[in-house]
Amino acid sequence: MKVFREVGRVLVMSSRAHAQWELEVSQRILRSRKRLMILGALLAFVILGGIAFAEEINQSLPNIMGGKEPYSPAFYSPKIFLISIFVGLAAGLITGCIGAGGGFVITPALMSAGVKGILAVGTDLFHIFAKAIMGSVLHRKLGNISFTLAIAFLVGSIAGTTAGGYINRTLYEYNPTISDAFITVVYVVMLGFLGIYAMTDFMKSKKSVSEASRTLEPHEEEVRDKGEEVSGFAQKLQKVKIPPMVTFDQGVTPGGRKISSLFLVISGMIVGLAAAIMGVGGGFLTFPIFVYVLGVSSATTVGTDIFQIVFTAGYASLFQYAIYGFVFFSLALGMLLGSLLGVQVGSIVTKVVSGSVIRGFYAITIIAGFINRLFALPDKMRKLGYIDLPKGVTTVINNIGMVVFFGVILVFALWVFKVFFSNIKVLKGEEPPHAGPRAAEGGEV
Repeated sequence: MKVFREVGRVLVMSSRAHAQWELEVSQRILRSRKRLMILGALLAFVILGGIAFAEEINQSLPNIMGGKEPYSPAFYSPKIFLISIFVGLAAGLITGCIGAGGGFVITPALMSAGVKGILAVGTDLFHIFAKAIMGSVLHRKLGNISFTLAIAFLVGSIAGTTAGGYINRTLYEYNPTISDAFITVVYVVMLGFLGIYAMTDFMKSKKSVSEASRTLEPHEEEVRDKGEEVSGFAQKLQKVKIPPMVTFDQGVTPGGRKISSLFLVISGMIVGLAAAIMGVGGGFLTFPIFVYVLGVSSATTVGTDIFQIVFTAGYASLFQYAIYGFVFFSLALGMLLGSLLGVQVGSIVTKVVSGSVIRGFYAITIIAGFINRLFALPDKMRKLGYIDLPKGVTTVINNIGMVVFFGVILVFALWVFKVFFSNIKVLKGEEPPHAGPRAAEGGEV
């Protein structure tokens, strides 16, 4: 039970770290007129160009990609493009309002919408890469980046993403259904740990008034402290003198700290492997690994994490998926457009919503994603011949999972916009906030 809680807690912290990056990058894009003009030009190209020739592309693109039905729907169409905007909007609302978990619903949502797993992973990675490039947040964080840490880490992450991309492509070429089932199982395990821990944390918070009055980040202070006070495990790793040694955190402690580059390479491989298989950019694991395992300060971790996301997501999306035809570019643009709006609205709503309510929505959303992938498994197992159930039964189970998932996401989105529009005067500062503790904290995510 203790191990379960620890894994869940680390995954929650991972999702929050990734959400913070998403929020920061999105705000930087929205504050730049030049970047918004570039995004608008790309959007116009997709709408006027891609959709105008949707039928022609629909007929030719599957043949270019190998002529396999499981690539569908790998073409431009108004329907799939609008779905991508909704998926991005929902993920952005979750990220901005809840402060965690938004990025983890994109791949399951795309798969439920009919996009095959390997395309969903490649497209999500490209969406993250495009956002990182447009945001250019690393330029503002140069002071916190340890390039020696980053270089050693990237050596491992490049190897990890290469392996992860190869695994996904090999499984797809062998049997597309096995590929989908593999990605689905990975998400079932991850979202299961994440959702059950989040729900347990929420139920405990309801029993304590003081706990319920806190924001969604119940362990944030703990992580900040541990980022400076190196954990016992990290101290043991730093005592292992396997050359070459890497020095970091010179601005945190006199003389800095040292760790073998071997451990950085191994950590990078783990992050890269997870990023390439799940399509989440890698940033979600870097934070807990750097802070808890390697003993890197939180400030250095944030800067270095932002730096590595650009290269990890870029290499994975372009060289492991795009050149093999596994990136759906119109979807990526739609998700980027939707997430920019969602993150902005969600982050504003936190000023008038209590932490307890947000914590509950976080748990429910993640569990809905878990149910969605879990209920999709029987149909995939039937197609592979592992279980003997009528097609109608597995289809009904799969549809129930889809209804639960999209139903929860839709209700959450409508609730966020209702709160947003009903509190316009409060958000503009014309009336005092009524949400209590959350509002008093200024709505920081």
